[in-house]
Amino acid sequence: MASTVLGVIGGSGFYQIDGLELVEKVEVTTPFGAPSDAFYRGHLDDTEVIFLSRHGRGHRILPSELNYRANIYGMKQLGVKHLVSVSTAGSMKEDIAPGDFAVVSQFVDHTYQRRPTFFGDGIVAHVSLADPVCAHLSRDLTDAARSAGAKVHENAIYLCIEGPQFSTRAESNLYRSWGVDVISMTAMQEARLAREAELCYSVLALVTDYDCWHQSVGAVDIGEILRVMKLNVALAQQAICNLARLLPNRRRECGCGDALKGSIITERATIPAETAARLRPIIGKYLN
Repeated sequence: MASTVLGVIGGSGFYQIDGLELVEKVEVTTPFGAPSDAFYRGHLDDTEVIFLSRHGRGHRILPSELNYRANIYGMKQLGVKHLVSVSTAGSMKEDIAPGDFAVVSQFVDHTYQRRPTFFGDGIVAHVSLADPVCAHLSRDLTDAARSAGAKVHENAIYLCIEGPQFSTRAESNLYRSWGVDVISMTAMQEARLAREAELCYSVLALVTDYDCWHQSVGAVDIGEILRVMKLNVALAQQAICNLARLLPNRRRECGCGDALKGSIITERATIPAETAARLRPIIGKYLN
């Protein structure tokens, strides 16, 4: 088994990466219900790669309906330590053009219907989200995307909205006043849960449009989004390939693997046995 395990949450196109070998379908059950789809496991040289289609094959699941906890828990169960989110996003800045990539460093959460934590049911933990992505993984992801030939914007601020509708013009202009760089609907909850699961997490945002604030567009056009996305899939696939080949040469020195240390404030003797069992893959080392 490969010592480096890279998880990727994205679209179905990533299962067909050139050079990905020994691809197998892996069904996973979790205490939080079913993930979005089956996981797919393959190898790129010395790295094991685990893929999950975020919205399910055929794009069946709304952003608000996604079982984020099951998706991240499944990645943890399969041994993932580095997790990359690949998703489309709208640009909120003139210089971040459709077709560009953005690697995210910060989030603004504007959602309101989603369960954002593994904890509760008798156990309380407060992890830090001051820096919500892994700086080391994001650096490597940036290098990997640039090596693939992409134009990459670093340190992007990602606004996560509830959706599934796109913004009104008034909202789009308000969001621009907040200083955000890209807008989308999924990565914030993944970042929260990945931190609790002690995974290194990073986001590769594929910019497809200018939202509706830009004078050059009448409104966000889903057809145009899909067109630009398809053009960028090959670049994104190559970026993931490059990253998979970088990671075995990197020591994990970021601290993400100990994110829960000191964060669980519930007295151990009072944690319900059922809750402890459900969370053992995540908190087991802190219960001994």
